[in-house]
Amino acid sequence: MMMRRWVIAGAAGLALLAAAPAVAQRTEQEGVQVGRPSFVRRLVSAEKLEQAAQLQYGQLRSQATSRGLTAPPDDPQAKRIERITRELLPYAQKWNERAKDWRWEVTLIRSRNINAFCMPGGKIAVFSGLVETLKLTDDEVAMVIGHEIAHALREHARERAAKVTLTNAGTVVIALLIGSNAGELARAGGSLMTLQFSRSDEKEADLIGMELAARAGYNPEAGVTLWQKMSRAAKGAPPQWLSTHPSGETRIKLIKDNLSRVMPLYQRARAGKPPSAN
Repeated sequence: MMMRRWVIAGAAGLALLAAAPAVAQRTEQEGVQVGRPSFVRRLVSAEKLEQAAQLQYGQLRSQATSRGLTAPPDDPQAKRIERITRELLPYAQKWNERAKDWRWEVTLIRSRNINAFCMPGGKIAVFSGLVETLKLTDDEVAMVIGHEIAHALREHARERAAKVTLTNAGTVVIALLIGSNAGELARAGGSLMTLQFSRSDEKEADLIGMELAARAGYNPEAGVTLWQKMSRAAKGAPPQWLSTHPSGETRIKLIKDNLSRVMPLYQRARAGKPPSAN
């Protein structure tokens, strides 16, 4: 496998690259509706969790680099993933003010694994098997990346880590609440790359991901074809990414039920009038 690392400017800076918004006023029916983030997440420091994520992400990169698996700068698939990610980021801050200060990074890992993730603080990895085996279109890639970014924006990993502190009485876990360093947090919380989120987390990520994609000019209807492809892939050995996500039928229905909220955003973006990032 080969890995290509990309360092991406903050979302606030990237917003300057987007066309100036000249759009109709947002209606109540535009944009997805999700609840407030869980209060329990505040039991864990966002800063320390992001430090832990940076540590684990750096370890992943180092392992690939030490094996000489870094893709060349002109790798077409890596450039494609970077471009799509960059186009989504201007719309991230709406969902999390902290995102403007994140040092976004995206890594393409050359592996047949069908997988992708975004760790706290904007550390993204996409496995080439997801894109190439399933022959994903740009719209479908945007839905995947938008979904994974949404997990980070809604701090789902932070919420999961906080719930661990409520259900485990171990001294290492309790230490998270009284000021452990990033390394201890990473060890206590396990791998932030393989967290299994709740069904409500996945629903939020699906909805927010499709809005991010639509605002960036990617067709949110691609969410339907994406999950059709994922369902077909699951008939053999279930791909890793799919094994930690709910079934495709429910997700396809969710996407279809909410298309009317995001299609106007997509249509204006395609017409050269990107929706506001806020």
